[in-house]
Amino acid sequence: MTFDIQEIMGLLPHRYPFLLIDRVVEFERAKRLVAIKNVTINEPFFQGHFPGYPIMPGVLVIEAMAQAGAILLLSEIPDRDKKLAVFTGIERAKFRRPVVPGDQLRFEVDVLAFKSRLGRMEAKAFVDGKLACQATLTCQIVPKVRETAPAASDGPPAPAEAGEGTAQEAPGTGE
Repeated sequence: MTFDIQEIMGLLPHRYPFLLIDRVVEFERAKRLVAIKNVTINEPFFQGHFPGYPIMPGVLVIEAMAQAGAILLLSEIPDRDKKLAVFTGIERAKFRRPVVPGDQLRFEVDVLAFKSRLGRMEAKAFVDGKLACQATLTCQIVPKVRETAPAASDGPPAPAEAGEGTAQEAPGTGE
């Protein structure tokens, strides 16, 4: 089974520039997933991450592996439109080679454990068959909580009183 970008967007809440999975090319329910990310110079992070020597930030490689894992786990949740998969841990992360524009990342994610609200996965990222990154990722399935923005007619919020969400002076600092 494979997923195109529309199906991926149906499972993940992420959108540009943080949707980091382009396609799922292999999928074994509750067990394994293989996904692809095409890395291009048009990625916004390349503007500031080593200009003149663009390298995909390692944290984004791990984020992409986590998104691949989230697809795998969220596909098993019946009311997934009301849930999010959030990070709870990254263990034994290792970066083996840089990821640069023109690379195609292949993510291989294997479920180590999955319960209704917790997941643990072994994730690896490859470029041209060579290991670029690996980590053990854990996540929790949580309810989506939407904050609603105040209506424009509500006017500005009232000033907070001391102790209610304002920064307090640290004792003895004189600040």
